[in-house]
Amino acid sequence: MAPHSARAVLKNLLPDRFVLLLLATIAVASVLPARGAAAVVVHSLVNVAIAGLFFLHGAKLSRESVIAGVTHWRLQLCVLASTWLLFPLLGLLLRPLLEPWTTPALYAGVLYLCLVPSTVQSSIVLTSMARGNVPAAVCAASLSNLLGVFATPVLAALLLGSVHGGLSWSVAGSIVSLLLVPFVLGQFAQRWVAAPVRRYTALVGVLDKGMLMLIVYAAFSASVRAGLWQHTSAGVLAVLFGVCVLFLAVALAFNRLVARGLGFAREDEVVMVFCGSKKSLASGIPIAQVLFSSAALGPLVLPLMIFHPLQLMVCTFIARHYGRRP
Repeated sequence: MAPHSARAVLKNLLPDRFVLLLLATIAVASVLPARGAAAVVVHSLVNVAIAGLFFLHGAKLSRESVIAGVTHWRLQLCVLASTWLLFPLLGLLLRPLLEPWTTPALYAGVLYLCLVPSTVQSSIVLTSMARGNVPAAVCAASLSNLLGVFATPVLAALLLGSVHGGLSWSVAGSIVSLLLVPFVLGQFAQRWVAAPVRRYTALVGVLDKGMLMLIVYAAFSASVRAGLWQHTSAGVLAVLFGVCVLFLAVALAFNRLVARGLGFAREDEVVMVFCGSKKSLASGIPIAQVLFSSAALGPLVLPLMIFHPLQLMVCTFIARHYGRRP
C-alpha cells in the first residue's frame, strides 16, 4: 500500500474533531458534573439551546428540495421505511438477547437509537462523495428530520412508555414549545435568515456544535449524579458497540438489496444506502432532552453516541468505494 493511501485509511479510522469534542464533553461531565445552582442554570441554557437548534434546523431545511424530491416517491418511502420500520424492528427483535447483558435503561437507549431520524449534512456529503443523486438525498434527509419532530416523540411514547412514562401533557407542551414552534419559525424565517446562514456557514456550524455540546454536558451531568458509570461496565460498552455494528451492517446490506431488487439506478441506490442507514445525533439528543428526565438521559443517548462516529467512519469507506466506479 502506498504511503499516501495508508495515511488516508488511518485518517478515516480516526474520529473527526467534533466526535473528539463530544468525548471530551462526556469526560468533563463525568469528572465535574453540574450540581446545585449550576445545574439549574445549565438546565435553563439547555432549553434555549434546544429551541435554537431546531430554529436552525428549520432555517436550513429547504422546502423547495423537499417538494422537488417527493416526486421520486418510491425512493423516499424506502428511506423512511428503513428509518422508522427496519431499525425499530431490529431493536425489538434483539430485546431477548440484550436484556441479560444490559440494564433496562440501556436497552431503552438502544431502542431510542432506532427511533431517531436520519442525518442531514453527513448523508448529503456522503451521497455527493459517492456520486449519488444529491437532490434526492437532500429531500430524503430533510423529510426525515421534518417528520422526526413528530414521529420520534410518538414512537418513543409507544415503545418506551413502559420504561420512561407516556407522552404526558407537560411533555407534549415541551415538544411544541421547544421543538415544533422553533422549527416552524425557522421555516417561515428562511426568507430573511437563509442568506446569512449560508454566508456565515462556519460561524453557524460552531454555534450548532456548541449548543449540542452543552446539551450533552447537561445530559451526562445528570446521569453521572445518578450513578451512570457505576452501572455501566466495559463489558456492557462492548455489547453496545457490537449492537451498533450489527444495526449498521444490517441497514447498509438491507437497503442495498432492496434498492437493487426494485431496480433503482445506482445513484438512487447510493441515496438509499446512506440516508436509510444514518441516525442523527443533532436531532436525537435534543429530542431526548425534552422527552425524558435528566437522570435517564445518559443511558438513553449512550448508544446513539457510539453509533454516530461508527456510521461516519464506515460510510466514508463505502462512499469512496462507490465514487471510484466508472
